[in-house]
Amino acid sequence: MKPLSLKMRAISLLSQREHSRVELRRKLQNIQRKAAPAAEGEPSLVMDAQAELDLLLDWLQAQGYLSDQRFVESRVHARASRYGNLRIKQELAQHGLSLSAEAMSELKAAELERAKIIYLRKFGAHAPPDAAAKAKQIRFMTARGFSPETIRKLLRWDDD
Repeated sequence: MKPLSLKMRAISLLSQREHSRVELRRKLQNIQRKAAPAAEGEPSLVMDAQAELDLLLDWLQAQGYLSDQRFVESRVHARASRYGNLRIKQELAQHGLSLSAEAMSELKAAELERAKIIYLRKFGAHAPPDAAAKAKQIRFMTARGFSPETIRKLLRWDDD
């Protein structure tokens, strides 16, 4: 059986889920390296592989297979029910992307409600019995990427 071309591998990856350009580039580079390990020592072959990969990524974007905007939308949709704004922004930054001002304002408007749902699912409706339990809850919500302001509102706690 003949191995799939780089183009078909890229389309296959994109058919499974949205990818950012940075993420798809990294995956395709790994595929290229495995397919031609001897090219690593030859600088001209490495440059040709990079140029080929850039052309492929440009073609995928021009054809609509690869879209950073769709990736951002899908990542926000997938993460918004479980994580706060800070975590979502950090994940997008790892992919070299950012939220639009409109999308950020929508997330901010709904952050407290999302935090309440996550908090109630994890800790229930009763207040923490002591300071240690409260600290544990704060650490959990912080690790989920919620802002300190949102956590204070959620716990009706203010350190002023």
